[in-house]
Amino acid sequence: MDNLHFYQQHDIDCLFDKLKGQRKGRLLYQLPTSGGKTVIFSEIAKRFIQTFNKKVIVLTHRTELCKQTTKALKQSGVINKVINSSVKKITKKDSFECFVAMVETLKNRIDEGLIDTSKIGLVIVDEAHHNSFHKLFEKFGNASIIGVTATPLSADINLPMKKFYYELIIGEQIASLIDKGFLARPKFFAYDVELNSLRLGQKGDFSITTSDELYSSPAMLDLLMHSYESHCRGKKTLIFNNGIFTSRKVLESFQAKGYPIRHLDNGTSANERTEILNWFKKTKDAVLTSVSILTTGFDEPTIKAVIVNRATTSLTLYHQMVGRGARKMGNKKTFSLIDLGNNADRLGSWEAPLDWIDIFEHPEVYYERLNQAAKETHLISSELRNKFPNSLEISFDVLSAHQNCISQGLKPKTVMIDSQRQHALMCVENSQTVVEGLSLAGELDAEITYRVKQYAKCLGNVTKNYVKWLEQDYKEQLKKMICKMASQIHPLEQAV
Repeated sequence: MDNLHFYQQHDIDCLFDKLKGQRKGRLLYQLPTSGGKTVIFSEIAKRFIQTFNKKVIVLTHRTELCKQTTKALKQSGVINKVINSSVKKITKKDSFECFVAMVETLKNRIDEGLIDTSKIGLVIVDEAHHNSFHKLFEKFGNASIIGVTATPLSADINLPMKKFYYELIIGEQIASLIDKGFLARPKFFAYDVELNSLRLGQKGDFSITTSDELYSSPAMLDLLMHSYESHCRGKKTLIFNNGIFTSRKVLESFQAKGYPIRHLDNGTSANERTEILNWFKKTKDAVLTSVSILTTGFDEPTIKAVIVNRATTSLTLYHQMVGRGARKMGNKKTFSLIDLGNNADRLGSWEAPLDWIDIFEHPEVYYERLNQAAKETHLISSELRNKFPNSLEISFDVLSAHQNCISQGLKPKTVMIDSQRQHALMCVENSQTVVEGLSLAGELDAEITYRVKQYAKCLGNVTKNYVKWLEQDYKEQLKKMICKMASQIHPLEQAV
C-alpha cells in the first residue's frame, strides 16, 4: 500500500522482523485508536503470504469489524473470505489466501472440518484485549500469533494478556500522533460529577442500573444539556451512555429543545442502524446518543464532539469512546471532549503517556489501583440526590480545596466556608421559601459529617470533641447562609 504513514511502515517492518526471527511466536502490538491498526495488520498479512506462502486468519469479535477488515485486506491486495454462518463449505478450487471470522463461528467451522488449521501460518487477533480468542490458539499449532489492541490490558483480570502473548510491541503514542498531525487534538471540558450513588457491577465496571438512575436524573440531564450548548452546539456530536434508559431520556430532552438527534443501541435492527448512521454522516449538526455500540468498528471522521455521559473503570472503553472523535479529515485539527463521569481523574487524560510495558507485565497492580479509586467513592443515596434536582454540581473535594488554600496562603477555615456556601446554594435553589431551604439542610447531615471528617484529616491531630464542635458549627453557619441567600432570592419571605 502506497499511502502508509512513516510510523505505520516502521511498525510493519518491526513486527515482520519479529515474525521471521521467532516462528510460532506470540506478539502483542499496541497502537492508539484511529492510528491505523487495520491497515498495519493487513500489510502484515500480505507480506506474510508473499514470503512464506501460508494462509492467514484474522479473528474479530463483531460483524462490523469483519466487514471493515475484509475491505482493508482487499485494498492491500489480499484475497480473503469472511467465514460467517452462511458459509457451509470451502472447495479445493477456492484460492483464498486469508480468512476473516468471529471466534465462535470459526470454532464451529474448524470442528466441522471446514478449515485445515495445519495450513494456517499466521493468526491475527483484532481487539485482542477482549481475550475471548485464546480458546482457539491451541488449534493453530503451526502458526504465529499477533494480537492487536489500543490498550494491552485484558478485559478479564483472571486472564492477563501476558499469559497468551510473549512480547509487547509499542507503536506510536497518542501525544506523538497528535503533535505530528495524524490525530485531532481534544479540547477537554470536565464537570465534577458526584458519583456517590454508583455501584460496581459483577464485571468490575459501574452497573447499568445505578448509572441509569444517576444519569437520567433531571440534574444530570440539565448538566448534559448545559455542556452540549456551551461547547458542542452546531457540531456533529456523539454521546456515550451506560444504559438504554438514559440514552432515551437524552433523546427526549434534546428533541424537546429541537436539536437533531437519534438513538442507537445494540438492539437496533441492522436496517435501522444503517439508516441512522447514514443520517448521522450526512447531517452536519447531528447528535447521536448511543449505548454499548460504536466504540469499535465505527469510523466517522466528521465527528466534531464526543460527550462521555457516563463513568467507567475501563481504560480500554474510555480510550475507544474518546478515539471516535480523533480521526482527522480535511481541516479538522481538534474536537470537543466533554467528560461527565470524572473519567480523566480516574483513568488519566486520553493523550497522557502510559507505561504499557509495565501494565502488560503487572496488570494486577494497575487493576488494584483502579478498583481502589472506584471503591473510595463516598457513598450518597440516589434518594438524597433527587432532593436537589436543580443543582448541577453537588460534589465538593475537601482534600483538594485544602491543598489549594495552603498553596494560596489562605486560612484553612476557608475550606469549610466554601463548603457551607455550596450546601446553602443547593438548599436555596431547590426550595421556594426559607423554611423549605432549612428543611433541606437537615437532609445533608450525613454529607456534612463526611466533609467535616475529611477536613479534620487535613488539619492533622485533632480531638474528637473538636471534630464534634466543627460539625455543630458547620450546621449553624449553614442555616445562617441559607437565610441570607433565601432573603435575597425571596425578599418577601421572612427569615425564620
